[in-house]
Amino acid sequence: MRKMYFIFMLCALLIITAACGKKEVSPRAIDEKNDKCAQCNMAVMDNQFATQLILKNGKTFIFDDIGCMYKWKSENKNENIEAEFVRDYHSKEWVESDKATYVYDQSIRTPMAYNVISFQDKKDAEAFISKNSGKILNFDQLQDHKWKMNKEMMEKNMQDGHTDMNGDSHMDEGNDHSHE
Repeated sequence: MRKMYFIFMLCALLIITAACGKKEVSPRAIDEKNDKCAQCNMAVMDNQFATQLILKNGKTFIFDDIGCMYKWKSENKNENIEAEFVRDYHSKEWVESDKATYVYDQSIRTPMAYNVISFQDKKDAEAFISKNSGKILNFDQLQDHKWKMNKEMMEKNMQDGHTDMNGDSHMDEGNDHSHE
């Protein structure tokens, strides 16, 4: 009987140890002075458009626009991705990409004019659409989204001298999302 008790306790200890040994993968802070988008090589601002993915080997890739992250993923299909993170449009909190709700509309200004923003809560995405315009996408729908850059918006912003494309369109009043 003691032998069975010992084996049971040993198994329980191994299970507990294995569960505790699993490391939590979390996004890292954005370093505006040094971080460059892994896809377009533009500076990445610490704002609601920044995204990142972490490979199973621990390497982190930072992006200035969710569209850049998806372009990178399509060009690097053999990479083993451990985790993906997007930012909530309002709070700028990191959200696991498969738990976010997305809004797409050609009029939404994003750094590289892919026109997709993310929200932690679906109700916030719906509220955004009710005040502006757009279409809600969940994570699965986002996988099939046509990632086309809004060239007209890019050209207009370049002519206007905007390099980070963070215009005032679709910004909450009272919240200054500009880069200083």
